[in-house]
Amino acid sequence: MRADLHVHTTASDGSLTPRDVVRLAGDLGIDVIAITDHDCVDGIPAALQEAEHFPTVRVVPGVEMGTDVHGNEVHVLGYFVDHTAADFTSTLKRLRDSRVVRAKKMVDKLKEMGLGIPWQRVERMAGSGAVGRPHIAEVMLEEGHISSYREAFSNYIGRNGPAYVEREKLTPVEVVELLCQAKGLPVLGHPADIAGLEELIPALQRIGLVGLEVYYAGYSQKVVQYLASVARKHGLVATGGSDYHGRDTANETPMGGVRVPPECVDQLFALSARRSLAR
Repeated sequence: MRADLHVHTTASDGSLTPRDVVRLAGDLGIDVIAITDHDCVDGIPAALQEAEHFPTVRVVPGVEMGTDVHGNEVHVLGYFVDHTAADFTSTLKRLRDSRVVRAKKMVDKLKEMGLGIPWQRVERMAGSGAVGRPHIAEVMLEEGHISSYREAFSNYIGRNGPAYVEREKLTPVEVVELLCQAKGLPVLGHPADIAGLEELIPALQRIGLVGLEVYYAGYSQKVVQYLASVARKHGLVATGGSDYHGRDTANETPMGGVRVPPECVDQLFALSARRSLAR
C-alpha cells in the first residue's frame, strides 16, 4: 500500500484542483490520499466524486489547521472529518477570512520595503481557495522580486521575516475539540519543531488527540525514529505524508514521496471504524 496523508489542493494553497490531485494519485499508483487543505474542506466533495472514477484510490476527507502556543505555531491535521457539519464549516470560514486580512497586511509591508505586488493578482492566484502565503510568494516571483519560491519565505514572509503578519488562530486545545466535534481524528502535524512536544501531547490526548505525523518530507531517519518512539510511548497512531502543494517542484517532495508504513494507515482506518461504531 502507498499512502500520502498530507496533500493540498487549490481549495487552499496547492497548485492542483482536487480532481487533478486524485488523478495524479491514480497515475502514481498511490492507494490512499488525505485532502488536508488549510482551514478548508471545500475541495473534499470534488475529490470524493473524482475518486469514483479511480477505484484504486481512496480519499480521506481531512483538514490542516494552524494553532498558536506561546509564540510558536502548532499544526493539527484532522482525518475523516464531517465536511458538511455547519458549525465546523462556519468556524473554518471565519479563519479563512482572517487569512485575507493577514495577506493584505503582508502585501502592504512588502510595498513599504520596495517589493510592491498587485493585490488583485494575489486574489486571482488564490481563486476560490483560501488565500495563503504561497500565493504571495508566487506573485513575488512573477514580479521579479525574488529568484526562487523558497526565497520568499526565507527572506520575507516566513514566520520571522520582516513582512510576516500573524492571523487569527485557535489554540491547540480548541482545534482538537473542534475536530472531535466534527467527528474527525486529530493528529499533530510535522511535530519535530514543536517546543515541549511531550508536555503538550498528554493535554491534547485527554480531549481527543489520536496521532502524530511521524513520517514527513525532509525528516531524517533520526528524527523519524525519535517521533516514532514518542508515538509508541503515548499510544498514538503514527501517520505521514509529503505536505504536497505542487508549487515549488524544484525543491518540494512529490506526492507519495514519503514512505508511510502500511500498518500505520491500517491503524488509522481501524480507529476511524471503531469511532464510527461507537457513535
